[in-house]
Amino acid sequence: MAQAVRFDEYGNADVLNVVEIPDAEPGPGQVAVTVVAAGINPGEDKIRSGALHDRWPATFPSGQGSDFAGRIAAVGVGVGGIAVGDEVLGFTNDRASQATRVVVPADQVTPKPAAVPWEVAGALFVAGTTAFAAVRAVDAGPGDTVAVSGAAGGVGYLVVQLLRARGARAIGIAGPANQDWLREKGFDAVEYGDGLAERLRAAAPDGPDAFIDTHGVGYVELAIDLGVKPDRIDTIADFAAVAKYGVKAEGNGAADTIDVLAELADLVADGTLEVPIAATYPLTEVRAAYRDLERGHTRGKIVLLA
Repeated sequence: MAQAVRFDEYGNADVLNVVEIPDAEPGPGQVAVTVVAAGINPGEDKIRSGALHDRWPATFPSGQGSDFAGRIAAVGVGVGGIAVGDEVLGFTNDRASQATRVVVPADQVTPKPAAVPWEVAGALFVAGTTAFAAVRAVDAGPGDTVAVSGAAGGVGYLVVQLLRARGARAIGIAGPANQDWLREKGFDAVEYGDGLAERLRAAAPDGPDAFIDTHGVGYVELAIDLGVKPDRIDTIADFAAVAKYGVKAEGNGAADTIDVLAELADLVADGTLEVPIAATYPLTEVRAAYRDLERGHTRGKIVLLA
């Protein structure tokens, strides 16, 4: 038997339960993975609460999770190049990774580099592909200055690193507790809140060339006021502003391929990309993990260990 996170109604973290289910077996072209680590993400929290029902409704009973890393437990007919025991990371589109076993198409896993820790591998897909898509969306490159809201968060910190890898200058917008931390990592940082526009103008007298919003709450309007062109603004948090201003909203869904995930894993392995782990929890403590996430201001990723 396997264990899996389930919820039977919308609500807060208290609706989450860990239940026993029969081991799923892979069909043709599929693999079964014994999960070692699975990341949790703000979008999952919003789906479970019902806040995104109109956009991504849940069907009950519902599982949770997209990111995972683990070991191949079984392979289906027609699967080549993958053997039982192989260490992999990957993703599921079935809200099913927060479990001890997951079955996915074989082309949704990629080998886990030995230098990538399990908890990092298990938390890389959603945040990593979201950051990758956002940086690509604003076409950042050498000589560009890009402002990033939520720069110390699970997605934002990956964004500023990917910008640096492209030769762009990132200005991270974050809370007071994260200013020194971002600067220690080699990034320019400004504090959010009243006076932010003036602080950004002081940090970039010619104005930022692009703006990536990972937080919402008026940042798209701020970018417009700073003179950033709409086609160089990307938000993953303010969908109303997308319709109002014609900015981009490219995130996970724009880069959710195994090739992008493999590229991100290689960047972690070679030291280009750091994925801070804020906390780990046993799968059985999934409610506590999401309560931690809901408190906000998390520096890095929260991960479930199966």
